[in-house]
Amino acid sequence: MSAHKVLLVNGSPNKQGCVYTVLTEIQDTLKKNGVESNILWIGNNPIAGCIGCGKCIGNRKCFRGDIVNDMAEKIPQYEGFVFGTPVHYAGASGGMTSFMDRVFFIDEFNGNLFAGKPAASVATCRRSGGTATLDQLNKYMTDCNMPIVPSRYWNVVHGNKPEEIRQDLEGLQVMQTLAMNMAWLIKCIDAGRKAGIEIPKYETPVMTNFI
Repeated sequence: MSAHKVLLVNGSPNKQGCVYTVLTEIQDTLKKNGVESNILWIGNNPIAGCIGCGKCIGNRKCFRGDIVNDMAEKIPQYEGFVFGTPVHYAGASGGMTSFMDRVFFIDEFNGNLFAGKPAASVATCRRSGGTATLDQLNKYMTDCNMPIVPSRYWNVVHGNKPEEIRQDLEGLQVMQTLAMNMAWLIKCIDAGRKAGIEIPKYETPVMTNFI
């Protein structure tokens, strides 16, 4: 089994819908390039948003005890991440937005284990809103020092049902290219680490409030 692993997060309320179809395409290409992966479905139960209470600081756990804590525990186990969501009103699904808010808050204020790990966002949509959704999700990654993995076009696949997703050959090829780039970048980082090149030592963040 490969030593390299990527976690694919399915932010759709449908376990095996359009987002799952896209993530399995990425998963297949990762495997062909020597990288193992797992899919984590966030589920279709309501995910509450972050209330900014700060109780997770110091223990990496939210008091709600839901899928967010499961994700926080998995971060050290993986070298790369792909976050997938359907487009809802030109943005990520409500569940995915709450999930991302809380996961990234927990990690950022508890050692930022995401830092230095390649990541990408992908979206599925019937017609439009895909690039706005990518912009939303990419902000989490740039906030946490995660290299964003590119592809040959924007990471959006069109279709309202899995069988329609499979007809978007260009979109699927974009996902395949994304997976190849993810595998390549993970291997490059690993090679650099073995050569003595470590992730930068960052200064303590300065928080400035504008009043």
